Amino acid sequence: MRLSLLAAVSACALGSAAPALAGDMPQSPTGKEALEILTEAIEVPTVKDRGNVPQLASMLMGRLHLAGFAKEDLTFHVMGENGYLTARYPGSDASAKPIVLLVHMDVVEAKPEDWERDPFSAIMEDGYVFGRGSVDNKGDLSMIVATLMKLKREGWVPRRDIILLATGDEETAMATAAAAAQTLSNAEMVLNGDGGGGELGPDGKLLVYTLQSAEKTYADIRLTSTDPGGHSSRPDDSNPIATIAEALRKIANYDFPVQVSPTTKAYWEASAKHATPELAAAMRALAADPTNTDAAELLSAYPEYIGLVRTTCVPTMIEGGHAPNALPQSASANVNCRIFPGTSRAEATAILEKIVNDPAVQFELLEDGSIESPESPLRPDVMAALKTAVGERAPGATITPAMSAGASDSIFFRALGIPSYGVSAIFIKPEDEMSHGLNERLPLSTIDPGVKQWETMLRLLAK
Repeated sequence: MRLSLLAAVSACALGSAAPALAGDMPQSPTGKEALEILTEAIEVPTVKDRGNVPQLASMLMGRLHLAGFAKEDLTFHVMGENGYLTARYPGSDASAKPIVLLVHMDVVEAKPEDWERDPFSAIMEDGYVFGRGSVDNKGDLSMIVATLMKLKREGWVPRRDIILLATGDEETAMATAAAAAQTLSNAEMVLNGDGGGGELGPDGKLLVYTLQSAEKTYADIRLTSTDPGGHSSRPDDSNPIATIAEALRKIANYDFPVQVSPTTKAYWEASAKHATPELAAAMRALAADPTNTDAAELLSAYPEYIGLVRTTCVPTMIEGGHAPNALPQSASANVNCRIFPGTSRAEATAILEKIVNDPAVQFELLEDGSIESPESPLRPDVMAALKTAVGERAPGATITPAMSAGASDSIFFRALGIPSYGVSAIFIKPEDEMSHGLNERLPLSTIDPGVKQWETMLRLLAK
């Protein structure tokens, strides 16, 4: 059965929701409101260059104002056709640093002809909300907004300000987050809805909750080789395509040193509890000794773990030559790096130059908006609040700090020394995680406990 969410929400309110889906629909008033907000948000295509981010921001500000937020505390900061939204929830102590709730309004492109359903129509089917952005990142955006509205209506006053920050280009240039971080540089901490979250097993029970406390640094490096060229019947020792190919072979065969940080150490130790015996032994061995090459190589054989072991740099694009019967005058390639915290982009580039060791290859670190950011410390207050909030919906849950391959808007805050934590309230099975892919969907069953998780986190950390 397929049903528009606007109709579904209305039907649920009238007590006539489809019986097969009634158990998945939000039952709490806050959950129902979050679903309404999500419905509206999905149906605003906030894709790059469409100019729709201001429209979604306006809708969100309208809802927040009706819930009691003062107009002067609601601001859309214009940046060309884009921008970012801030909503200030005033606290009682003006001297206390604010907590920033970070989410993003933009989504990646989706071609309707490729989807089973219109990606920009919120559709409910089989217990899911289908639509582009339902998970990344409009799900947590909607749950946070609904939670703030509930708290405001109830008259709750936090000790410190809470500032909702919804950026407009996380999926592309990340310029709005870079600007917002400077404006909010006095923040105590950032709670990011675009990171972390719960992984469910086949039975729907929580396996592990990950807290994102670190991110790898993104970098694109261009390799170029040039030559006067000539007729292909007169080859010589100088061939840019062959030169670049040899450079890429060296890079592909190179392994950066193994690294273990406080975040990845905690991740390996916690993940070992749920892994197969062989993987569990390797995880514990690497956590105890970063020089254990056997453990590192075993874990690196798994796509889900290789990015946590070391910096990775891989060739992703190549081009060269100008005619099939001519010696090439130039060739170039792109190498994409995901750099372990603590190593700069320039340092990683220098390492690759040393590995290639060929003056005929020029290296250029491309400017792509990404910056280095340090790992956030595992603050006891954040860990305790998260343990309580997640424990309310999954008693005895395992909470695991984790490093993502990058990048989210948190990097701009971490670069300023502001600790940032990915604490999404979405619990989802791995096979349902379709962010950026076809038929992106959010489980309806995660909404009610999700808004409660956000409420608990705010009441504990902003008190």
